[in-house]
Amino acid sequence: MILCFRLDATGLHGEAVHGDGPLPDDAIWIDLFEPTAEEEARIEQFLRIDVPTREEMREIETSNRFYQERDALYMTATVVTKLDTPRPENSQITFILTPGRLVTNRYVDPLPFRRFIAYADRHPEQCASAAAVLAGLLEAMVNRIADVLERIGDELDALSAEVFSPVAGPGPGRRRHRDYRAILERVGRDGDLNSRTRETLGSLGRLVGFLQQHNGARLDDDTRGRLQSILRDAEQLSGHAAFMGNKVQFLLDATLGMINIDQNNILKIFSVATVVLLPPSVIGAIFGMNFDRIPFAQTGWGFWGALGLMAASAVIPFALFKSRGWL
Repeated sequence: MILCFRLDATGLHGEAVHGDGPLPDDAIWIDLFEPTAEEEARIEQFLRIDVPTREEMREIETSNRFYQERDALYMTATVVTKLDTPRPENSQITFILTPGRLVTNRYVDPLPFRRFIAYADRHPEQCASAAAVLAGLLEAMVNRIADVLERIGDELDALSAEVFSPVAGPGPGRRRHRDYRAILERVGRDGDLNSRTRETLGSLGRLVGFLQQHNGARLDDDTRGRLQSILRDAEQLSGHAAFMGNKVQFLLDATLGMINIDQNNILKIFSVATVVLLPPSVIGAIFGMNFDRIPFAQTGWGFWGALGLMAASAVIPFALFKSRGWL
């Protein structure tokens, strides 16, 4: 689909171009959303540029993501999408900046694009040029990443409180068991999302640096200041994402440590139970032997004496462990 955006006194307004409909000459932003091969060829013929294919957009080398051909700058950024779902994904968006137009080629519909389109529809002063439109899109993406990092921070704080909170239950002698598997899954999701946001910030930072280096002389003072602010915000957020990554690692280690402690406690209970029950088992085995003459076997109190001896042999080790604080 081809979306063409025009600028007037009220804002930036877009319309879809279907079929063989004419492409407006005064469009300041042309957005290719999941374009077909025919639509890409049409834009290439209309603007005399080369629109990268989806496979070319996935190239890892920086030289294939940021380059210049004649007066057009080609910039491909890796952007995390589906941030509100359990499985966020990294996708590529290509920005082609010419002296008079901005062309975006994308196969995803991230929230920052929708937010910027709604914002630009009412604020024409922020869309005075193609470079200003690009700056607005980058600002929307950086702001979205900031919101996501804030959400990750809140979730990590909640996880920290859950991992390190007391385990005593509401009633005396009761214990509340944590679901450490669920905690590990939540820590893993937050860590994965944090790493993806950090990758996006790094990609956007490289894009802004490339834009400033190759097109800085053509930018007006307002757009140049906005790009510098975007670069500064991306660097600060990247540092914050690194801090969040350290916190994720700390929570992961702490959760695994708690799991080991719980496992050791369970093994300790089994060990104590073995020690407590072993003497009664020995006594019972002795008095259960098939011999004709067993001490106290023929007396009236022999049975009850054996039971009392077994009970004493179980209670004495338990009381000793309790007094030493081993239980």
